[in-house]
Amino acid sequence: MLSASAAGLPTPEAEAFVRFCYQRRRVGWPELYDEMCAVATRGLYRGMGTEALADIGVGFSLFETPRLAQLVAQVVAEEQAARRAAKAAVTVGPVAVPGAASAA
Repeated sequence: MLSASAAGLPTPEAEAFVRFCYQRRRVGWPELYDEMCAVATRGLYRGMGTEALADIGVGFSLFETPRLAQLVAQVVAEEQAARRAAKAAVTVGPVAVPGAASAA
C-alpha cells in the first residue's frame, strides 16, 4: 500500500509544515513558497531540511510545485476562515438570555 505522500495526497505533517510557515509570514502563493524554502534551508521546522520534508510530502521541485500550491491554498483558506470566525466571536459581545434579570 502506498503512503499518503507517495500517493500524492497531503500528509498531516505536510499540512503542519505549511501552517507553520504561514503563521511565520501570513502571505499566499507564491510568496509563501519563498518562506517555505527559507524554513527548509535553515531546518526551522522540527529540524527538517528539504530531504526530510520530501519524505512527508513537501517537495520543492518544479514538478511538485502544483501540488504544493494546492496545499498552500487549502491551508491559507482554513487559516483565514479560522481568523474570521475568531474575530466574529470577539466582536459579537455578550448574548442576552431571555428571562435573565438585567443589571441596570
